[in-house]
Amino acid sequence: MNYRQLGDTELKISELSFGTWAIGGSWGKSDDQEALKGLEHAMDAGVNFFDTADVYGDGHSEELLAKATKGKEDKIHIATKFCRAGDIFDPETYSEKSITEYCEASLKRLQREAIDLYQIHCPPMEILKSGSVFNVLDKLQQQGKIRHYGVSVETVEEGLLCLEQENVKALQVIFNIFRQKAVTELLPQAKEKGVGLLARVPLASGLLTGKFTKQATFEADDHRSFNKDGEHFNVGETFAGVEFSKGVELSEQLSWIADGRGNMTRAALRWILDHEEITTVIPGFKTVKQVEDNLQATEVQSFSEAELKQLSTFYQQEIHPNIRGVY
Repeated sequence: MNYRQLGDTELKISELSFGTWAIGGSWGKSDDQEALKGLEHAMDAGVNFFDTADVYGDGHSEELLAKATKGKEDKIHIATKFCRAGDIFDPETYSEKSITEYCEASLKRLQREAIDLYQIHCPPMEILKSGSVFNVLDKLQQQGKIRHYGVSVETVEEGLLCLEQENVKALQVIFNIFRQKAVTELLPQAKEKGVGLLARVPLASGLLTGKFTKQATFEADDHRSFNKDGEHFNVGETFAGVEFSKGVELSEQLSWIADGRGNMTRAALRWILDHEEITTVIPGFKTVKQVEDNLQATEVQSFSEAELKQLSTFYQQEIHPNIRGVY
């Protein structure tokens, strides 16, 4: 496993880490014992960073991480998020009282004394512009409840705004072959300012695994069913904002990326890792097999300059016009 510095913090984290939304909820059925085995397998392979949130299964994924990392708290870093358990448009959600309560609840579930990276969970632009939320996070940092803080954003504009905040040490962004907009401005500016980057939705909710057909269906409690058109939260979180059947067509046209790399999953993750500004990529998982497959992305060959240019052109001409929502 290779490790990369999280911006200008002291944290060195595995370049391939894991998100825990899928094992918490909203991705159909999951099995806690299989999830714990997957977490254990990842740690055995050198993964030392996991991303979660207080709303993933109403805190369930945080509790699973507490079990999996018991006795390894100094070696395994955890990032969690807050604000979506409340009304994200209400300024009171970002008050010192509310954020402290969110933080202490996460600490209790994680069974930790401090959160390594505490992230605002996709807040509205108005909240970021106000800036008062960052003052509260500064206080929590001074109190030792959090080590560093960052923001999970939906758009490049939001990310650029967050870079103006001196103590923001990490941005979590949707970044994959279907979502390349961040390459031009956000990635280089984050690197210049010493801000780490976490790449989420790296497989476009599974589209970039190449496993789906247009006839695929998803369980009612899977966000790929209930949020397929952005009915419940930002459409970009589901299939990277591309309508499902169109996404299947586009992924089929990208099947060539698997050549020499085992499969599309590993290739899609490798593409992200080939951007040096990215600190870590955080695919989700529900099974040990998925963990194993994702881990192999660190060992497959990088993309050539010609291949990167081909993928950039394909994004501009074929994918970009099909992405819905502001990003």
